[in-house]
Amino acid sequence: MAARLEELVGRLLAVTVPDGSGARRLPPERELCAQLEISRGALREQLAMLENLGLLRRRQGHGTYLAAPDAGFVRTAFTLMQHVGYLDEASLTEARQLLEETIAAAAAPVVTEADLRELTALADDILRSSAAGDHRAAARADLAFHRRLFAVVDNPIISMVGEGLGDVLSENVASRRKRARAGSEPVAGRPISTDAVHLEIIDALETRDPGAARAAMRHHFAEYDLVAGTPAPNETEQEGRA
Repeated sequence: MAARLEELVGRLLAVTVPDGSGARRLPPERELCAQLEISRGALREQLAMLENLGLLRRRQGHGTYLAAPDAGFVRTAFTLMQHVGYLDEASLTEARQLLEETIAAAAAPVVTEADLRELTALADDILRSSAAGDHRAAARADLAFHRRLFAVVDNPIISMVGEGLGDVLSENVASRRKRARAGSEPVAGRPISTDAVHLEIIDALETRDPGAARAAMRHHFAEYDLVAGTPAPNETEQEGRA
């Protein structure tokens, strides 16, 4: 399926040219059939497949265009991987740590004061919601904090991966927070102890030092694993992978 899809997109790219906006408009159906040497029925079937995948868009009165997929395309892949058992929580957490350490390091030199204010507001929301026992709100703010770091880096591939992780990332954050609560000694009116690590990440970002930001993110994951009773990955090993 993947090979067929790539072959089809490649053949369509070969018979189109980008317009002023970079969009690639397909030739009329009859011309396209002749260029690809396929029947009209086969062409329509293949174009319908691309349209369903978000790789083709029809603009009334303008024509049909090849289009870059949005994050929904990637999100579906990750969600299916999880539900068929190919992506478990341990592998997702490991991938998150490797990715987010790198993102924190990349964000440090480019983070703005506005970014820091927004991250601080989200960290405060985490602490406030956690202290109030509103764990759903705390998880939402926690997820928003990490997704904001993806946005700070402002790289289209990083953004696609971040958006694509979507649902599985949300579940991972909620699951890890639940285990951290179970492994800590909750005190009424106080947030769970692990929530303070978000402020450490902000402090590291303020130094604009990639190494400090990476270390703070590594500590974030290690602290959650420690409180939840899960052995933290070997820090030397993590440094070798990054």
